[in-house]
Amino acid sequence: MASGWMIGVMVEPPGEPGPVRHFFAVGYDDRAQAEWKAVDQALLVGRVATSPVKGLEPVHAVAELSAKVVANLALRPGEVRPLGWKWPRRWIGGA
Repeated sequence: MASGWMIGVMVEPPGEPGPVRHFFAVGYDDRAQAEWKAVDQALLVGRVATSPVKGLEPVHAVAELSAKVVANLALRPGEVRPLGWKWPRRWIGGA
């Protein structure tokens, strides 16, 4: 069972030519709740895309985060940590 989720959200930041995927580590075990919490945070970056971009859904679960990864990287239950647009290999790789 997941202790958290890595969520990708396609965001249209002001001044950018198109949507960019931003990653969020979310400390919720429920996937749907994690996706909504990530969208709430993404709205602080820019407008969330309303349709798929280059084959990626606007909001998608990238990976489950194990209890070990969540503990190693100090993600608290209920916390949403914005990680930016670069691939979050430290989070997904197993820490």
